[in-house]
Amino acid sequence: MSGDVHKGHRARLKQRFLREGLRGFEPHQILEMLLFFGIPRRDTNPIAHELINTFGNLSGVLKASYDDLMKVKGVTPSSATLISFCGQLIREYYDSELSKDMILDSTDKMGQYILPKFFGERNEKVLLVCLDNKCKVLHTSFVSEGSINATEVSVRKILEQAIRNHATAVVIAHNHPNGFALPSVEDQQTTKKITNALSVAGIQLVDHLIVADDDYVSMRSTKMLAHLFKPEKIID
Repeated sequence: MSGDVHKGHRARLKQRFLREGLRGFEPHQILEMLLFFGIPRRDTNPIAHELINTFGNLSGVLKASYDDLMKVKGVTPSSATLISFCGQLIREYYDSELSKDMILDSTDKMGQYILPKFFGERNEKVLLVCLDNKCKVLHTSFVSEGSINATEVSVRKILEQAIRNHATAVVIAHNHPNGFALPSVEDQQTTKKITNALSVAGIQLVDHLIVADDDYVSMRSTKMLAHLFKPEKIID
């Protein structure tokens, strides 16, 4: 009998989605419906609530690693894989929406372009964005990855990538997965090294963005850190 009730509930929730979309759905209801496809013939409502309680909100669930998802009572390998897939699908969607030849001529545009690339990343990574003299994006790639606390930044690799892609300017960004978007002393020292190395090759370091969750800080726009960059600036 309970199986029939759950089946009817699933059908009603699916029909509601088809009529109205996700507007009006509570976060746990969105997860509950997603779990339908990873956990057949079970009441997924308690699992959805437990996921929200564990990770704080829907975004936290979608950013969670497979291993962390599997620690939640009731989550199966199939449902953990599905949730992890959806989180990474969001990142790929935003990546595809942002044109590769986007013009990054303001700090806001840089943040808009860079933030989605760190969605769900649990290790500290360094992103390099190569630009031409009109601030058009020529190439974007991660150039290093470290532990959850630190990454080794290869100044030589950044310089080689910039030259290979005929960049006249670059933007670098890295994330603080479990921290705040505040530049550390090490971040400042690294920024100065990269500025000097690129300058020798006639390439400008436009900015260094520190990313944490959905927030970022522009080191160039931080008054106390502006001296780490060469005076000339190609963006506003």
